[in-house]
Amino acid sequence: MINAISDRLRGLVSLFWREVAKFGTVGGLAFVVDSAVFIWLLNGPLHSGEVWAKSIATIIASIFSWVANRYWTFRHRKQANVVREAVLFAVMNGVGLLIAAGCVAVTKYVLLMTDKVSIFVAGSVVGLVLGTIFRFFAYRFWVFNEELDSEPGYEVDHEIFDHHHEDRIAVTGEQPVVGEQPER
Repeated sequence: MINAISDRLRGLVSLFWREVAKFGTVGGLAFVVDSAVFIWLLNGPLHSGEVWAKSIATIIASIFSWVANRYWTFRHRKQANVVREAVLFAVMNGVGLLIAAGCVAVTKYVLLMTDKVSIFVAGSVVGLVLGTIFRFFAYRFWVFNEELDSEPGYEVDHEIFDHHHEDRIAVTGEQPVVGEQPER
């Protein structure tokens, strides 16, 4: 049992590691874009409009993130329908924003911590981490969910799981579930 769980975990890590690394890189660059645009706007054209400056910076960083994730991180999964993909991406970013705002609300109204450091940590650290985890899986399974197994470097990913599943059937004597791929 422990070996089966260990095999599944190794297969999962093997399947996701490239996407996670690329997703993290895009996220880090989007953070830099967001921060740079925000600081530039605050020190220039929108020096007294902090909310507008942050909103514009976030929109620009989100557009950068969508393009980078579509053409690099999840290029092997991008959908043919670009509009549908962009709308799903915007919705998932909206949910991620709600996660961060929810962390701020819990900190302020439930935990009654109203100092700026606590609010910042709740939204920009805890909210960012939870929102990022949500976004990765949302992008991977809902936004960029087309599978192109012929993409170089990704063509054997499903075989990892098939191999572990076939080994489990051989060891335990289980019967394959209807609709599963037969052994090759």
